[in-house]
Amino acid sequence: MSDSILQHDVRHVWHPYTQHHQAPSPIPIARANGSWLFDTTGRPILDAISSWWVTTHGHCHPSIVSAIAAQAATLDQVIFAGFTHEPAAALAAALVERLPAGLSRIFYSDDGSTAVEVAIKLSLQSFANDGRPRRLIAALENAYHGDTFGAMAAGARGVFTHMYEPLLFDVARLPDPSEGDTLTALDALIASRGHELAAVIVEPLVLGASGMRVWDEAVLQGIRTRTAAAGVHLIADEVMTGFGRTGPMFACGRAGVSPDLLCMSKGLTGGVLPLGATAATETIFDAFRSDDRRKTFFHGHSYTANPIACAAALASLALFTDECDQARARITETHRQQLASLQGTAGVRAVRQIGTVAAVELDAPAGYLSDIGRELAAFSLQEGVLLRPLGNVAYCLPPYCTSNAELDRVYDVIARFLEGARAAPIGSGGPVDD
Repeated sequence: MSDSILQHDVRHVWHPYTQHHQAPSPIPIARANGSWLFDTTGRPILDAISSWWVTTHGHCHPSIVSAIAAQAATLDQVIFAGFTHEPAAALAAALVERLPAGLSRIFYSDDGSTAVEVAIKLSLQSFANDGRPRRLIAALENAYHGDTFGAMAAGARGVFTHMYEPLLFDVARLPDPSEGDTLTALDALIASRGHELAAVIVEPLVLGASGMRVWDEAVLQGIRTRTAAAGVHLIADEVMTGFGRTGPMFACGRAGVSPDLLCMSKGLTGGVLPLGATAATETIFDAFRSDDRRKTFFHGHSYTANPIACAAALASLALFTDECDQARARITETHRQQLASLQGTAGVRAVRQIGTVAAVELDAPAGYLSDIGRELAAFSLQEGVLLRPLGNVAYCLPPYCTSNAELDRVYDVIARFLEGARAAPIGSGGPVDD
């Protein structure tokens, strides 16, 4: 079976974030369960990164699988313009119950990047609809918000975006809160260009793709205070941080902050099906109510609020029980203990953690294309653990069902790599392409 998969793959498939001229053959995965992936030979691979940060309760969770099957047999898809259905309406109500106060409207999309596009467009058009157009967006240095054009524009300029820079709109940059004075810079921006500023977009409390850079809750609170006073929207990109990753359901809740717009995806369906959502305040929603049809929000996706995906999300939300809270607390504490043992180890520049997200910054050339990340990825796969370092930053962001013994296995792989263990020679192309 694996031979036929690879034959078709090499001839016809284009993989994300992959340099096909150099990359080795991908690993064919046949099934998954809990924290484990199984290739077509039956070899188990521990999923220490929740398959790109999406899998919350574990792979193939029976409650979510059952909800998907039942919904697929009842209503698979319907246009969401002019129609509605129970899974979408119930999910919107369930999300509003759990979101920071003031977020009362849910606009569905397909993924994290499109949820960000929706938030930016809602902010800009709401000001225009009110007759006071603002065109400026502010974002953090080292941010990542997705790979569609608006999301790329809000993200940091770098290897992901340099090919498209002439086509990206200008964004006011604020210092990365993990290394600079964001609030002083925001004060200066509001003083000079506040009349132009529509929104400030942030990844609350942790900048993910730039290396799991953790930042202070007080800074997020300060951003909220300043934007609210200036009548500027705060957009919280919780695509990665949402659904318990930082401790509470949303990172904004950890800081006691209510944004004007909040973007969700990844863990929204438990990581089983693609679905995005953007939450907005009633004030923003009201800016689109008008007898003038030109003030409509002209945005939508073919699969907006797909009933099966919404059913999966409802089933996932139902799994956020006291037991899930305890599991996340256990993972958080295990991370803390393991990182403490790595702190100061030869080859470790820094360790950092927030909730179930843990990172080890390796003492090697920094940047997403750092070779040490490919080396660690190769070694960990050889040892049956899926890690995908962000350059020289290795991170562990596991499903909540992951046991302490499984976490110990992840950290043992990292420790042995630091002690000098390496994968078999792989040539110049590297094991996992960036």
